[in-house]
Amino acid sequence: MKELVVISGKGGTGKTSIAAALALLAERPVVADCDVDAADLHLLLAPEVKERHEFISGHEAVIRAADCTGCGKCAERCRFDAIEKRVGADGRTDYKVDPVACEGCGVCVRFCPAHAIDSPDSFCGEWMVSETRIGPMVHARLAAAAENSGKLVSLVRKEARRVAEEQGRELIIVDGPPGIGCPVIASLTGAHWVLVVTEPTVSGEHDMARVLELAAHFGIPAAVCVNKYDINLDAAVRIESVARDKGAFIVGRIPYDRAVTEAQILGKSVVETGGPAAEAIQRLWGPLKRSLDIMSISA
Repeated sequence: MKELVVISGKGGTGKTSIAAALALLAERPVVADCDVDAADLHLLLAPEVKERHEFISGHEAVIRAADCTGCGKCAERCRFDAIEKRVGADGRTDYKVDPVACEGCGVCVRFCPAHAIDSPDSFCGEWMVSETRIGPMVHARLAAAAENSGKLVSLVRKEARRVAEEQGRELIIVDGPPGIGCPVIASLTGAHWVLVVTEPTVSGEHDMARVLELAAHFGIPAAVCVNKYDINLDAAVRIESVARDKGAFIVGRIPYDRAVTEAQILGKSVVETGGPAAEAIQRLWGPLKRSLDIMSISA
């Protein structure tokens, strides 16, 4: 089993569109959407949910109003300003936790003299196993203002591997999150190959360099493709030079193509509708697949 992770140093490079296209070109893959903070791969693959599970992680403080004495010790010690003072119509003062601001640190629970604060497990979102027109897909949705997205990413990848093993599928294609933070690290560790999608802009070059350094840190081979390369050819050439200097393999270029947007409107991948971008993606899939096949043979 091999795992190809499609990532980008910044958002908006076309990473998800390319990941969906590669999934359609691959043979019997399992798809994992690990961009759990802003998941949108489902818009192109139209998954039919077969399993739905809650993602419980961390804790959230809850003050029992009936037991609160209104002393305010919890609000004094909360470093996140997550505890609000309330004065009722009868003049009684009590406090309430703002669940969006609460970090679940437990300080208020520890120092409440009346022991009126509980710290139950926190609901942080959900993860799903679905069926698509190309095969199984594991994806998730992080709840509003929820944390632990890196932990949810690890869970999605774990379940994708389980599904691949159960169904005898040899390739997992991961749509990873942008940036270089915890969710990206959770997407990369243990992967076999990384495809970095960038764009010919100053920020695209800068953020690609950072994510290539991250892949190198974990010893993961990296390929780079420049999306919409023809909007600034000089920048595209410079980006490819930087990528080579950092040890990355230049797998191809993808031109700007309105057909990509038109396909998205239809809820499809561009390789299903055709056009210059679709042809370029088909060409770059060849060397990527050969690299993964070589790794399988050497393993």
